[in-house]
Amino acid sequence: MENKRILYISQEIHPYLPENDISRAALALPKKMNEIGHQVRVFMPRFGVINERRHQLHEVIRLSGINIVVNDIDMPLIIKVASVPQARMQVYFIDNDEYFKRKATVYDEKRQLFSDNDERSIFFAKGVIETVKKLGWKPDIIHIHGWMPSLVPMYLKLFNHDNPLFADSKVVYSIYNGGFEGNLGENMKNGLLFDEIDEGHLKHLDKPSFNDLNKAAVDFSHAIVKGHAEIDPDVDAYIKSKGIVYFDGSNLIDNPEEILNVYKDILVEEESVA
Repeated sequence: MENKRILYISQEIHPYLPENDISRAALALPKKMNEIGHQVRVFMPRFGVINERRHQLHEVIRLSGINIVVNDIDMPLIIKVASVPQARMQVYFIDNDEYFKRKATVYDEKRQLFSDNDERSIFFAKGVIETVKKLGWKPDIIHIHGWMPSLVPMYLKLFNHDNPLFADSKVVYSIYNGGFEGNLGENMKNGLLFDEIDEGHLKHLDKPSFNDLNKAAVDFSHAIVKGHAEIDPDVDAYIKSKGIVYFDGSNLIDNPEEILNVYKDILVEEESVA
């Protein structure tokens, strides 16, 4: 597997947010793939807790200026970028004052989920896809980390399957424990219905829980990576019922090169079909 283009989309990346299994894996994998000769692009939300001055974020004017429609409302998309220290790669940040300026990530000061996390997820997913289109960059593999970008596989499959940039892309979704308790609101389903997604694809998304979002992503992915050795039994059984590539990635932070086993598997499948 030589010189592939790999798009990484994560809700958290270290050092921009505190270290945890998602933020560490979302740094380790693109860093290693970049070091061994693959081309990488990395995206995450520009949460308001990120110190722009310390991390030297700056706006990319040529990529900003797109409007993303969420529930019939035009929301301006701002793209920022920063270089990861000692990694020789950049991270693109999806930003919007309404959704990401607040000094928090997904919880308020009372540790309650923000009521608009559903809309923020839609904006983030659509924002990444539209930015990659504007870049004119064709990824061979799209690797997604965490629940906030969990709608990306659906949007790729249902709206971009015939776009030359994404027609041959293979989607990998990494699932981690410790998502959130409770449910997101109805605006997620309403927003997806507004985008004319058939209700048959939204069986998990009435008022989605953390597990529901993971299942929705599984439905439109080519491979699943579990970021911990044990994940929720219900989600684990759901993945196994799909018969897709399923990989234990609990050691990827220390051994990021092992992800090549997944990438090679799904790319070989494509070659065998062709």
